[in-house]
Amino acid sequence: MFNNSGSLIGVVVLVLSVFSLIVGFARRYKRCPSDKILVIYGKWIGSAAKGASAKCLHGGAAFILPILQDYQFLDLTPIPIDIKLQGALSQQNIRVNTPSTFTVGISTAVGVMENAAERVLGLNMREVQELARDIIFGQMRVVIATMPIEEINADRDKLIDNISNGVEVELKKVGLRLINVNVQDITDESGYIDALGKEAAARAINDAKIKVAEQTRGGEIGKANAERDQRVSVAASLATAVEGENTAKITIAKSDATRREAEAEAERTATAAEKVKTAQALEESYTAERAAEQERANREQATQYANIVVPAEIEKQRVVTLADAEAENIRRVKKGEADGLKLMLVAEADGTRSILTQKAEGFRDLVASADNNPEYASMMMITEKLPELVAEQVKAIMGIKIDKVTVWDNGSGSTANGKTSTADFLSGLVGSLPPLHEVAKNAGLELPGYLGSPATADEPEKKESDLSA
Repeated sequence: MFNNSGSLIGVVVLVLSVFSLIVGFARRYKRCPSDKILVIYGKWIGSAAKGASAKCLHGGAAFILPILQDYQFLDLTPIPIDIKLQGALSQQNIRVNTPSTFTVGISTAVGVMENAAERVLGLNMREVQELARDIIFGQMRVVIATMPIEEINADRDKLIDNISNGVEVELKKVGLRLINVNVQDITDESGYIDALGKEAAARAINDAKIKVAEQTRGGEIGKANAERDQRVSVAASLATAVEGENTAKITIAKSDATRREAEAEAERTATAAEKVKTAQALEESYTAERAAEQERANREQATQYANIVVPAEIEKQRVVTLADAEAENIRRVKKGEADGLKLMLVAEADGTRSILTQKAEGFRDLVASADNNPEYASMMMITEKLPELVAEQVKAIMGIKIDKVTVWDNGSGSTANGKTSTADFLSGLVGSLPPLHEVAKNAGLELPGYLGSPATADEPEKKESDLSA
């Protein structure tokens, strides 16, 4: 009975041992989930994997030898990394800010996941994230240093490709791979990228303004030509209607038509010149900015150039253009005024010549009516002017106001010349009148003999004696 009990116990122990062995082997058989990498390390791993320190499985299952081997899992969960890169130097030594978001994870490629097993096995998620961030920071600075700022700002795809290629190589060394790159708004400390955007916007606006101005110029020129044709036709009709009596008006109308045509041509020329100057100013501005972009080795020097020199040059060109246009306008206005003044003076000269011609014809007719005797003709003219001469003689004392005259006469008789004081006063008053012959002589005329002869030196005394008598 004892033997039977011992045998039974032995069988039970044997069964339990086999069961424990089976359970132990079952527990050492590990299956790898799809979101993890199974890393097996320990005895015989190096010889099986040609010198590798660990065996990596993505998917499937493997048996882990007890005591001799062990295992761990690498998590394949994507790791987001925010890179706030500030002040990275571009190819022109302009500091650029390129905030970006990278997504990395453990690589499942053969040969790369073994690197992950060697370098990040045992690290938590945050430690892996910090390791990847350091690698990405360095590679982004290297990539940005090889690209000009215009290419960084304009060609995002090339920037992402260059960053991906540079970062991917370094991440593979630690068993990681780059899943996604998202570059956010790119800025620079000097404001150069903003200036590029403003330049593009200004170029588009200026192109639109030039097209509008060209259309407006075409409409204005057409309108000016139509108005010119209309005014020329009206002036021609009026000239035909009043050709006999309004020759001067016809000339003025033709002059106005010519002036309007010249003004229209001047307006067209000024508009074209303004557009050419504007295009030249834009071209010079772009040339200056392009030269500044090539010479931006020093940030402060570039900032001063972009903010002071370039605007000053543009303003200078604008002022010169406006001054030239204003000078041209003033010159044409003055030319029109001079032409008008010349026509007026010519008309006045023609009128004066006509008057003098008519007077000469009148004098010739007067001499002919006097039997071609110039003396008779002059007498007729003097006779015509005689009332005017007498009137001039009377004017000598016309303005004298005599309200009251007091003459003191002592009544003792005549003075030394035989005259009384009263007679002497009246004689002097009458003698103050200019003689008629003297007035005519001062006027350039000689009176005929039948009007009397000029007084001699003794005649005034005779007349005075006659007056006193």
